[in-house]
Amino acid sequence: MSDLATVTIPAIGTSATIVVADKRLLERAFDVLRVELDAMDLACSRFRPDSEISMLNAAAGREVAVTPLLLEAVEVALRAAVLTDGVVDPTVGSAMRIIGYDRDFSCVAPGGPPIRWDLRPVPGWQTVEVNANRGSVRVPPGVDLDLGATAKSLCADRAAARAAAVTGTGVLVSLGGDVSTAGSSPDGGWIVQLTDDHADSLESGGPAVSILNGGLASSSITVRRWRRGERYYHHLIDPRTGAPVEAYWRTVTVAAASCVDANIASTAAIVLGPLALDWLDERCLPARLVHLDGRVATAGGWIADVEPGGAGGIHP
Repeated sequence: MSDLATVTIPAIGTSATIVVADKRLLERAFDVLRVELDAMDLACSRFRPDSEISMLNAAAGREVAVTPLLLEAVEVALRAAVLTDGVVDPTVGSAMRIIGYDRDFSCVAPGGPPIRWDLRPVPGWQTVEVNANRGSVRVPPGVDLDLGATAKSLCADRAAARAAAVTGTGVLVSLGGDVSTAGSSPDGGWIVQLTDDHADSLESGGPAVSILNGGLASSSITVRRWRRGERYYHHLIDPRTGAPVEAYWRTVTVAAASCVDANIASTAAIVLGPLALDWLDERCLPARLVHLDGRVATAGGWIADVEPGGAGGIHP
């Protein structure tokens, strides 16, 4: 009989799941997850007027003292921009607001009148100033940070690591399908089923992978979608244009040493489109990329798909 135990709750606009290798320790691990979720939401949610990032964005160019958590989150977002040459950029907040993603997605109207705006590149991550010694961040007037490409995965990494340290057992945390593991994995690894939408049921089909350690993340243009006029929008912005990414991949899943690194790469791959395969291969990042018509491509040594619950492997 398996000793694994799981709990799932709605959180930060998505679902949060924690799995422990020793069911006796589930409650302690879950308590850790709740603390990390609450802290990240208060620091990084641009949909809360009382969040740190909302106050930072409203500071009109003033240097703002921030908590260590927001400082870490901003530094992680800037690292993502450096690693991707700006393909993943945290200064997409204004572009998100213009296209209608200005509140928790459950509150975004599925349809509405057309949007008219001038396309332009986002301000760029280089405009953000971080002073680690003073624990401060400065964002120029008119620039809004959005940490959606990294904050959720950072939360998963933090929660998994801390829960494993507190309980002494293996832990898997999934936030909206972004997966982080810490501690010893179960025999055969952590089995994760892949779907376009993390909320799909296990009966929906889809391949499975086994993770021994590290993280796994998926980015998709199929889930957070809405219509304005005759045009459909999604939440992944191309910083080079300020508009939603032109669709090439439906979903990209990447395995890496951490959930943060996996999510940086999966987001970059969506933005890069046909250039993503070479980009992932050059960085030896195992990835599964699904075309709009459902055809599957792989990069970085991704092992062939297996049936759900099977013994395929991805070992970041």
